[in-house]
Amino acid sequence: MRTTSRGLIAALALAPVLTGCFVPGDSDDGAGARSGGRLRIAMAVPPVQALSPYTNDATVLSKLSVAEGLTALDKNGTAKPALAKSWKQDDDNTWTFELRKAEFQDGTELTAQSVVNALDHAGKAKPKPRVLSDVSLTAKADDADTVTLTTKSPDPVLPLRLASPALAILSAKAYGKDGAVSPVGTGTGPFEITRLSGKAKATLDRFDGYWGGKAKAPGIDVSWIADGTARANALRGGEADISEWIPTAQAKLLDKDTLHEVPSVRTDSLILNTGSGLFTDAGLRAAAREAVDGSTLVGSVFGGYADPAQGLFGPAVPWAAAKRVEVTGRAKAATTPQVKAETKGRTLRLATYTNRAELPEAATVLQQQLEKAGFTVKQDVREYTQMEADLLAGRYDALVFSRVTLLDTGDAVDYLASDFTSDGVYNIAGLKDAAVDKAIRAAAAERDTERRQEKIMRAEAAILRTDAVVPLVHEQAVQGIATGVEGVILDPRERSLVDVDTHLG
Repeated sequence: MRTTSRGLIAALALAPVLTGCFVPGDSDDGAGARSGGRLRIAMAVPPVQALSPYTNDATVLSKLSVAEGLTALDKNGTAKPALAKSWKQDDDNTWTFELRKAEFQDGTELTAQSVVNALDHAGKAKPKPRVLSDVSLTAKADDADTVTLTTKSPDPVLPLRLASPALAILSAKAYGKDGAVSPVGTGTGPFEITRLSGKAKATLDRFDGYWGGKAKAPGIDVSWIADGTARANALRGGEADISEWIPTAQAKLLDKDTLHEVPSVRTDSLILNTGSGLFTDAGLRAAAREAVDGSTLVGSVFGGYADPAQGLFGPAVPWAAAKRVEVTGRAKAATTPQVKAETKGRTLRLATYTNRAELPEAATVLQQQLEKAGFTVKQDVREYTQMEADLLAGRYDALVFSRVTLLDTGDAVDYLASDFTSDGVYNIAGLKDAAVDKAIRAAAAERDTERRQEKIMRAEAAILRTDAVVPLVHEQAVQGIATGVEGVILDPRERSLVDVDTHLG
């Protein structure tokens, strides 16, 4: 069922329309019947590092309610209690958190020392989780149920930061001596990972010791299916109860009762590598920015399930438009003859990935636009996990990229810091710009919400000035959910999907 809302909506629980019938799946009991109402989910992006919370895999742990942090985000993006039942700020740099009574899935108790151990490992991880890219955090156990967290500089959004899936609290068993971390059987959520089969499948069982009550579903069977058409077919054929990220080309082929559109904080952009290759030249970056037209993608590639980009933050971030700052000081774009002369004998390496079906299509459109401007373009299209290391190492000139801008903390500063500061841990653009760093630091230090938002938009303008990123469209997420499935969460931030109330009707 397609909606037309363009604002940031609350996470919505879906009510059943009728009871669905499904073909036997991995949880089949051999007699053609579903095994005890287990949920079957087709997910898009296979694990990068065995579901380590220090990678993009972290969101899988939150979507499947496997692991939790000290805090969580409510429907308005405000921090709410999770493993911490309460907290207070003692001074600019110090916060105290009181823990609730909770149990890890391996049977050990949650204690203040558990929290210290988990946060210490996150801080020492290499590479450091994006959520810690702009903060230095120290944890100390005051007693069994009280933790004091200290930051090197004031961090007014620390409770939001602690809601990041990357800062999930796992039991001591999770952390290996080699730096590896495993969430298998070590979280605190209502569902426990009991088996992880490479990058293909995972089995989760209900964890009856969950502090928040017993989940309604007995378990979850996950299949990672990178191909979007295959995910849609799994839902249509009754092999999945939930298929995330349905390609827009497939949306019209699904029954209207299984199709659910969610205004998303996801922005698709063309990232230009400022650190090496063609786009170290500001004039060529400006030429690329003028050449591409994201508005042409809205109807053709996204089938109307997107809005033309206005900046890094779209309509699902409701305060952004009114506070947007005019971009000034951009470099003069090289003309087409200049582009041809300056790039003669050199190829623009344009990358994207297959996990989101629209991106390869968008890359083909952008290739044509860039070639019209004088560039010689060669595409490299692969599954994301096969190319992430190359992206971070700067081995491409440009990337067609889809990014959830409020994923890590629910606060835009964290996204800006990780992706665009000189020492950002997810700085695919290789951007090193003193004015950008200064603008992001100013936003990070601001406590007042209104002024913080204003400074975020000034930082956005500073980033766009460099032409390191060219926003294309603001996506609408399309989720496929079988009729008869209750309690699926439609989350604009793409952190949540199932919880204790999700089950087959």
